[in-house]
Amino acid sequence: MTKPVPADVVSRIKAVLGEGGWSQDPDVLAPHLVEWRGRWRGETPLLVTPRTTAEVAAVVGICAAEGVAITPQGGNTGLVAGQIPHGEILLSTRKLTAVRDVDPIDDAMVLEAGVTLHEAHQQAARVGRRFTVGVASEGSCTIGGLISTNAGGTAVLRYGMMREQVLGVEAVLPNGEIWNGLKRLRKDNTGYDLKQLLIGAEGTLGIVTAASLKLHAPLASRAVAVVGLNSPTDAIQLLARAKDETGGGVEAFELMGLLGFALTIRNVPGLRDPLPTEHPWYVLIEIASGEPGTAEAALERLLAKALGDGLIADAAVAQTETQMKTFWHIREGHSAGQKPEGAVWKHDISVPVSKIPAFIEKADAALDEAFPGVRIIAFGHVGDGNVHYDVLKPVGADDDAHDALREQGARIVHDITASFAGSISAEHGLGAMKTAEALTYKDPIEVAALRAIRGALDPKRIMNPRVLF
Repeated sequence: MTKPVPADVVSRIKAVLGEGGWSQDPDVLAPHLVEWRGRWRGETPLLVTPRTTAEVAAVVGICAAEGVAITPQGGNTGLVAGQIPHGEILLSTRKLTAVRDVDPIDDAMVLEAGVTLHEAHQQAARVGRRFTVGVASEGSCTIGGLISTNAGGTAVLRYGMMREQVLGVEAVLPNGEIWNGLKRLRKDNTGYDLKQLLIGAEGTLGIVTAASLKLHAPLASRAVAVVGLNSPTDAIQLLARAKDETGGGVEAFELMGLLGFALTIRNVPGLRDPLPTEHPWYVLIEIASGEPGTAEAALERLLAKALGDGLIADAAVAQTETQMKTFWHIREGHSAGQKPEGAVWKHDISVPVSKIPAFIEKADAALDEAFPGVRIIAFGHVGDGNVHYDVLKPVGADDDAHDALREQGARIVHDITASFAGSISAEHGLGAMKTAEALTYKDPIEVAALRAIRGALDPKRIMNPRVLF
């Protein structure tokens, strides 16, 4: 719990923001103080909702002068509690919603931090371009949050993480000064790249208020299939073939185990298995191209040869846009499919792509031995090495009893991840949930360097103080 915020600081912030720029109403605060899974709940003496970068700077300036802590929050879709306050001032960027510019010649758009990902996609489409970051929470997650957590998503295999999509940022630094780094340059070799420090910093080095983002050319052809196969090893071989067949046209390659696939079909309304029989593993493949007909032809060649070679057992190719969305709904509905099953431990890990089969085999065996009866769901962005490795309670077991073993289970999973030179947080960040645990796996020299950077920019440690070392 952070030290109490002095009443005079609260009063000064209210005066600066004026009516509509803050709230202490418990009903207004309530949705901001809990993350969507309900695991983390917080408290704040004041929610501030600045409408301009200047107002953000004014709030941070007051807090910096008085040593008062701030927790920044975007769309509140984070999964590691980095956005949940525990006594700090809560600063929401949801009212920073201006679209400052969209330029198809520069292939760039400048959006404020509170613009949703869905709106970003629409703005790009209006000028015949694409913004390529895609996550399931696109209707509520915001640009500022995506940048602060360096979000991943389904298109990382082809386009990279959020940091690869950012050309420049505007941010309020921990001393209340505004840094205008909204460049649109693809080349700027003039020293340290400050924007890259802010990307993925989870609000600890400043508050991102706007960003220049890359746009990409439209696609002329797109093909999606759900494939049934026998093992993760077969999936990795299929991925290698898909890359070779398409010359870099693999837009997404998502792995799903039978249990997660089946629970999603059963528990998410409107879904059915696109294949006539069950398979131990499934892959969702999306191929895209700028040339008409190219993606469809490449997918057909890939699947025909894989079927002929016995690498895959069956495949269903989407025939319409609606079918494509339905196939994707099966993959994106995995979390919703788990919810009715009760308590679950969730792990967001990454290992080298070639090590995914060995990781799953080793982790499955270790958890089966330590916790007999647990149900394991491995799925995710296998094309970039990111596995969402979830452990459901045994059928009929008590939720609280399963929750009580969460840390013990995480240690087993993360120790195995580390043995493959992997990461305990592939795309969700560390937040309050994993910050302490990360010290077990991070190189002490790296941690010391990160602490030095943070100490230089935020010597009073007022920005999201519970997060990142």
